Amino acid sequence: MKNNFFAYMARMKLIRRWSLMKSVSEENIAEHSAQVAQIAHALALIKNRMFGGELNADRIAVMALYHETSEVLTGDLPTPIKYYNPEIRKAYKEIEQVANDKLISMLPDELRADYREVINVDAESYEGILVKAADKISAYIKCIEEMRSGNKEFAKAEKSLKKAVEAYFCYDEVKYFCETFIDSFKKTLDELE
Repeated sequence: MKNNFFAYMARMKLIRRWSLMKSVSEENIAEHSAQVAQIAHALALIKNRMFGGELNADRIAVMALYHETSEVLTGDLPTPIKYYNPEIRKAYKEIEQVANDKLISMLPDELRADYREVINVDAESYEGILVKAADKISAYIKCIEEMRSGNKEFAKAEKSLKKAVEAYFCYDEVKYFCETFIDSFKKTLDELE
C-alpha cells in the first residue's frame, strides 16, 4: 500500500461535487481544491498586507489544496446528508480522519509528518478557519456561476452559502475579499473587460 498517495491524489479529478444537483458545468474536487487554494492564499495575503497579519500564505494554500483529500476514498457526501444531524457529522468527521490517516500511510516514512501537518489541519486554528472560509467562498462562487447560467437549481444553495460566507465577515480579510472580488463572478466575459 505504500507510495500510492499520489496515484490517489490524481483521482481527485474523478470525484464529482454537487452530486444531488443538476449542474450546467460539473465540478470535481481537484478543480474545487485548486480554487480554494487560490482563495485561501489571497485571504492570508490580504490579512498580512492590510490587516497586520503574519500568516504563511503559501502554507495555507497547500492546506487548502489538500482539504478534500479524504474524498478520494470516501467520495463527496452531499451536504444535506453530511449536516443532517450532529451524530452523522461527527461520524463523518471520524471517517474523514481514518481516510486521511490511510492516505498518509501510503507515503514514505520520511514524508508523512510533512503531509500530516497540511492534511490534518486543526479546524479551530486561524489557518483552518481561513481554509474553511475559502471553501465556503468557492462553493458560493459555484452557485453564482450556475445561477448566472440560468440554473435555478442552485438558488437555495446560493442564498444559504451567501449567509455562510457572511458569517466569516468578522474576519476582515474575508469581508475584503468578498467586497473586492465576488461581484466579478456575476459578470460575463465581455463584462469583465
